[in-house]
Parts: sequence; C-alpha cells; structure tokens
Amino acid sequence: MEAASAEKKSKSVEKKIAARAATAAIDPLLNDQFNAGRLYAVIASRPGQSGRCDGYILEGKELEFYLRKIKSAEEQKVTKNPMRNLRIEKLVLNISVGESGDRLTRAAKVLEQLTGQTPVYSKARYTVRSFSIRRNEKIAVHVTVRGPKAEEILERGLKVKEYELKARNFSETGNFGFGIDEHIDLGIKYDPSIGIYGMDYYVVMGRPGYRVSRRKHCKSTVGVTHRIKKEESIEWFKNRFDGVVSNKN
Repeated sequence: MEAASAEKKSKSVEKKIAARAATAAIDPLLNDQFNAGRLYAVIASRPGQSGRCDGYILEGKELEFYLRKIKSAEEQKVTKNPMRNLRIEKLVLNISVGESGDRLTRAAKVLEQLTGQTPVYSKARYTVRSFSIRRNEKIAVHVTVRGPKAEEILERGLKVKEYELKARNFSETGNFGFGIDEHIDLGIKYDPSIGIYGMDYYVVMGRPGYRVSRRKHCKSTVGVTHRIKKEESIEWFKNRFDGVVSNKN
C-alpha cells in the first residue's frame, strides 16, 4: 500500500516537473514576457482544472492547446506580409525662383551642396506677362534623391519642422510634402555670395509590387487594396519619425 502511494506521489511530482518545463518553454516560444504572462493569466483564471498547479500549470492537451493558440496569434503579428511595408520611393527637392539668370544658378548650387547630385532645371510651360515669365524659360531647379540619402535629407527637413506636419500635407494617394523657409536650417553653412533660399520637399511613397505599373513588359495596374491610402502614410510617418500630425488648416 505504501509502495503504491509512493509510486503515485512520484508520478505526480514528475507530471508537475514536466508541466513546469513545458510552461517554461513559453517565453522563448513567444519571445515576449508579456504574452507569456497573458498565458499564465488565462491558465490562472480556470481554477479547479485537472493538472493545475499553483495557479499557473496546465498539463497535457489543455496546455498544448493554449500554447498553440497564443503562439499562432503571435506569429500572425510577427510575420506580417512584407509586401505591405511602406517605403520612400523618392524625395524631390524643388526651388522655384521665378526667373532665369544668376539667382537660379545660385539656387542650383544650394541643391548640389545639399544632395551631392547635379540638379535639373525646370522650364515655364506658359508665358505670364505679369510675372515677366516667357514660355520655355528656365525658372526653377529640382533634384530627385532615392535610397538612404533620401531618408537622411528628409529627416533633416523634418527636424526643421520639429517633426510636426498637418493632415493637409498628405495627399489621398499617400504622398506628402512640406516647405522650409531657409536652407541654412538644414545644416548648410551660410554663404553671402549665394544668399538664403527656401525649398519644397515632396515625398513619394511606395510599397513592394508598385513596379507592375511602371515596367515595360506585362504592365498592369496596382490593385485597389494594395494602393497606399492617406491614413496609412500618416501612420507610417508617426511610427517611423515619432512625428505629430495636426488637423489644423
């Protein structure tokens, strides 16, 4: 009788040890102490269950069930679809002088100093007599930046704006833009021979899969559900730069 009781007690202890070991495997499984604690809370909220030990342990199929359930939920969060990730396709910097000549040349030097790239001149589409602008006259200069350099220059511009934009800075297609008044705020040393210029920032957002609308072979359109919306772009800006978006006009 005593031998049977000792054997039963030994098996009970072994079960508890095995259950504790299984529960201890939760943390590396989920890589998150909070989610492990959430599992413990679920287990503790079911008193009187078979195999319950100190309010934390479940044995056998019940423990496996909770492990599978929470692991599945966390995997869905962790393994997000990489095709949905937003990224900066390009950053366009534009300085519109309104006239050709020396002022426009100096503006081009500012963009060249900022980006290290050769700027492109923009021509007037129409003749506007009141502004003394002739058709096909060079009146502005711009440069397109891509890759890590685009993100670095964008962050410098956002720093000038104190990482705060307005909701109307974002278009319905998810792109956004803003302007700065003085280029010297970007960290460029003031040069009296050049002067001070303001400039416009315009950021074109994209995500993997947008290439189908631009390629030469088998060109197609981007699906409606895959297109970037204004709200998604605002959320990306808030998360990426810890920015603030106000609804002020």
